[in-house]
Amino acid sequence: MKKLILTSAVVAALLAAWPHAQQPPPQPPPPSPPQQPSEIGVAIISEGGGAPRLAVPDFIALSPDAETQSIAKTIGQVLWDDLNFEREFSFIPRDVYTTIPRATSFEDVPFDRWRELNADGLIVGTVQKAGTAIKVEMRLYNVRTKQSAFSRQYDGTAANPRLFAHTISDEIHKSQRGLNGVARSKLTFDSDRDGERMSGTVQNRSIKEIYISDYDGANQRRVTVGKTLNIAPRWSPDGRSIAYTSYRRGGANIFISNIFQGTLDEVTRGDKVGENWLPAWSPDGTRVAFSSTRDGNPEIYVANRDGSNVRRITNHPSIDITPTWSPTGTQIAFTSDRTGTPQIYIVGADGLNLSKRSTDGYCDRPTWSPAPYNEIAYSSRSGPGFDIRVLDLATGVSSGLTNGEGTNESPAYSPNGRHIVFTSSRAGKVQVFTMARDGRNVRQITRTGNNEKPDWSR
Repeated sequence: MKKLILTSAVVAALLAAWPHAQQPPPQPPPPSPPQQPSEIGVAIISEGGGAPRLAVPDFIALSPDAETQSIAKTIGQVLWDDLNFEREFSFIPRDVYTTIPRATSFEDVPFDRWRELNADGLIVGTVQKAGTAIKVEMRLYNVRTKQSAFSRQYDGTAANPRLFAHTISDEIHKSQRGLNGVARSKLTFDSDRDGERMSGTVQNRSIKEIYISDYDGANQRRVTVGKTLNIAPRWSPDGRSIAYTSYRRGGANIFISNIFQGTLDEVTRGDKVGENWLPAWSPDGTRVAFSSTRDGNPEIYVANRDGSNVRRITNHPSIDITPTWSPTGTQIAFTSDRTGTPQIYIVGADGLNLSKRSTDGYCDRPTWSPAPYNEIAYSSRSGPGFDIRVLDLATGVSSGLTNGEGTNESPAYSPNGRHIVFTSSRAGKVQVFTMARDGRNVRQITRTGNNEKPDWSR
């Protein structure tokens, strides 16, 4: 595999697109040990047996300047959204918080008033600034007992206050619900939002570049600056690299952008090996599956991350495309029209034990769920457009998640398997949306240009 070191201009552009491309985003240090012995074994529960009811007011600014006050407000609001996203808690609406006296520290929290609103848990946080450093402290209280169920302190900078909220949310979900939250995860997708067009080609095509964002669509940043067609990005399992299809050499080839190192790896080698599309990482990050015409028609291949040891997995005159790995790395699902219409197939990573799994009229873009779920989401033609469906591999039963609002395609699972990112034309142009794995809680992520083929970092 040929390794390409990005030029200084490209590195500068990449840094401008994503300020943390060359170094990890600033992370709060590992949380200090729980600050009160009473936290051991304390959980927030609901008296009625339902989801615990939380209140998440804005954090308290201990420094008087406007920046600290803005950071405190941002952390409280983003934390509310992050916790609400997983639907593990119910919430006291924020518009009633003005009826409760505002605490100025951990010592004057009006627990009785929060209890009047039937709060089971209350999150109180403080923000203090010293120069460019920020100290954030938070406590999750059991309102009935006034005990701290969870407390942490974080030190960092004011550069990304949302990261404090994301970290707190994930740690509360883990501590209280045993759940791996997705607040710190990232999305990636391709977009034509820049309005540029390719020059010198037979067909005057729009330029598409690779973008990333927070899980909720905030902080959208451009990663590639190739001024060509860059599509179908896929996060590496460690979240440090993105594999994608690029036409920067003329034909379609597989590239890997190592976004922390500022380097670019070329997995396939130009026109001598045909067209190469739609990469998919193995769960351990050592291999990449993709579709290629190197032997004639499109087939599924697997190569090492560095492009070595290319192996052909499928062998049929029909088209085999869009591979996705099982969580164990022992199987690959893909789309093939070998029975007349595109359907979902599964084959061993060694090319053996091929089986057809879908029965809808037209299926495409399968994506395998992470454990513990055992299902494949895919797009299926429904009338003039497509809808997202999920196939339960244990029962063979397929169920729909979208229902004809525009055309809906390219599903991909969140790291915990509880959410799906997909594209839809329901808002006019093709945009990225997320939804829960039951089809509820649909949220629009992008709004500018056409944005396609999303993926969710693991």
